[in-house]
Amino acid sequence: MKIDIKKSTKSVNYNRAIQFLEKKVNKVIDNKSNEFIWILEHPYTFTGGKTYNKSEIIDKKINIIESARGGKITWHGPGQLICYFVIDLNKRKKDIRKFLNVIENTIIETLKKYNISSFSDRKNIGIWVKKNNKTKKIAAIGIRVKKWVAYHGFSLNINNDLDSYKKIVPCGIKDKGVTNLKLIKNQNYINIDKEIISNFVKNLKTITF
Repeated sequence: MKIDIKKSTKSVNYNRAIQFLEKKVNKVIDNKSNEFIWILEHPYTFTGGKTYNKSEIIDKKINIIESARGGKITWHGPGQLICYFVIDLNKRKKDIRKFLNVIENTIIETLKKYNISSFSDRKNIGIWVKKNNKTKKIAAIGIRVKKWVAYHGFSLNINNDLDSYKKIVPCGIKDKGVTNLKLIKNQNYINIDKEIISNFVKNLKTITF
């Protein structure tokens, strides 16, 4: 199965990105397009998934874009890597949990390459790190499945400003914080997108017939 890879060097508007993804999903369902992985960055944006609650908005002045993805409220913006995908589970194991494991392992293995230890949490979806005995989120995951084609994706905080998260309850979780890679380990992350793509493609093979 061929997977088309796209990387946008300029910031991409959230709504435009999702419209593009949704068109791609329909083409994949109709067998008119290859599967797809897209690395990009969004401008300053707050989005709310299918289960978000307005009580999670702390700063009532902010604008929330309601999204069809799973999950609650989050922030996107400069310094945060977004990995979107359109993956056909009809040609793989039709198991959402196994697909989530693929995403989780992709992020965990990528961070391990940079000597950063991270982990998943069944109760609180996403990837987490521990620093000074505090558990903080480093990557958020939100997916949607249409006719067994999975899309939307995950975000990884690299060197973004964390103050924006003070305006919301990130992912609806009050007792854990959010961090970025530069704060965990100040090093060069310039090729991390290549590591993510490589690990994602490799891990997809574990659920491919």
